[in-house]
Amino acid sequence: MNIQWFPGHMAKARRQVEEKLKQVDVVFELVDGRLPLSSRNPMIDQVVKHKPRLILLTKCDLADEKANQVWIQYFRQLGMTVLPVDAQTGKGVGQIQVATERLLQPLFEARQRKGILTKRIRAMVLGIPNVGKSSLINRLAKRTATVTGDRPGVTKAQQWIRIGKNLELLDTPGILWPKFDDPEVGMRLAASGAIKEEILPREEVAFYTVCFLAERYPQLLSTRYKMADVTSLEGVQLLDEIGKKRGCLQKGGDINYEKVSEIILNDLRSGRLGRITFELPEDWEKARGETDHEEDNSSD
Repeated sequence: MNIQWFPGHMAKARRQVEEKLKQVDVVFELVDGRLPLSSRNPMIDQVVKHKPRLILLTKCDLADEKANQVWIQYFRQLGMTVLPVDAQTGKGVGQIQVATERLLQPLFEARQRKGILTKRIRAMVLGIPNVGKSSLINRLAKRTATVTGDRPGVTKAQQWIRIGKNLELLDTPGILWPKFDDPEVGMRLAASGAIKEEILPREEVAFYTVCFLAERYPQLLSTRYKMADVTSLEGVQLLDEIGKKRGCLQKGGDINYEKVSEIILNDLRSGRLGRITFELPEDWEKARGETDHEEDNSSD
């Protein structure tokens, strides 16, 4: 299953990013801490190239705390500067300026050699839709500098925001890539709220979510919906049980799957289900191994 998603404004946004890169010193790449690799746009590597980059793990307050540490170590082993941040509480946000100045020390030294003593920084904020760019910028600016929303595609145009004396941020619209070859990536993104619901039916996403939670976080599922043994239930049975617990019944006693799906996804995205991480580095290593095996078989 290939999920196609590349509307015109996304292509335009990419062109604008490429044009504006010359005007910035550093890129703040935001990824969702619950799905750091699934929420990394692979096209950004092509666009940003060798520009200094700071990886910000957003929504880390919604992610599994142990998994946060695993992902921080993962990016550091790749030689990347990474910070976990929570725009809602401000956790980690105060470290961004310090980490950026450290990252740009070679640039400052080059400026000094030319007699330029300023440490003014211009940063571009990049990330997929609904990853928390606007919330982070507002927290840094300590005011409502840009519009926020809990749905993808709120930011429509680029805008400069001044932060204190030495930092200017260029906010950009979220950019997705042309298609998701791995359906698992598409489902993770849809569950997190990064993809509009017109792309993947809500019921399919909720089904994927409860199956994943029953495997990785059965206790959270059991506690939230007061179910004794979720591991013994199949996906549809889980939806049925949750529907009954939440009164999502239609005439005749049938489950209203649209309503129960909405409840599950709202609980997930708001954090009411608990702290959840959808992927770990080994999940990607396993998927890569399976892909390589399939390619080897197809070449026989």
